[in-house]
Amino acid sequence: MNIIDESGILAISTRLQRLSEQLRKDGVLIYKSFDIDFEPKWFPVIFTLHHKKVLSVVEIASEIGYTHPSTISLLKELEKQKLIQSKKDKQDERRRLIALAPKGIELIEKMKPVWELMSKVLGEIADNENHLLAAINEAEEKIAEQSFYQRALQLKNEK
Repeated sequence: MNIIDESGILAISTRLQRLSEQLRKDGVLIYKSFDIDFEPKWFPVIFTLHHKKVLSVVEIASEIGYTHPSTISLLKELEKQKLIQSKKDKQDERRRLIALAPKGIELIEKMKPVWELMSKVLGEIADNENHLLAAINEAEEKIAEQSFYQRALQLKNEK
């Protein structure tokens, strides 16, 4: 056990990042084993557009929970890969509507069986006595009510 593992709750952000990086790295390897060239960071946008079909940039940012600038840079990357396409909204010229491009739709068809496999394996990994996904949901709900920063400030001011 290393010092980060021993430090308990103080290192939760580091531990979650470490877990996330491991899952991402393995995700890339799983996609490659199916001859699919896919970056895990593209997943939230591709998956969202697979289900919602056509969305504005703001709607995508809201769906995936990313900032507007982060979403835009991800969309630029996906457009360069020809996985998505955008067009101006006829009702509002300022709005761009994003949808999967034919290459993106084709990619999803290849990925569906991989997603099934990944869901099964991730289910096994998360299915432990502490129920990882439930715990993450609970933590996210608490943070939505009052952020880590707000809680720390409140405690600081109470002293």
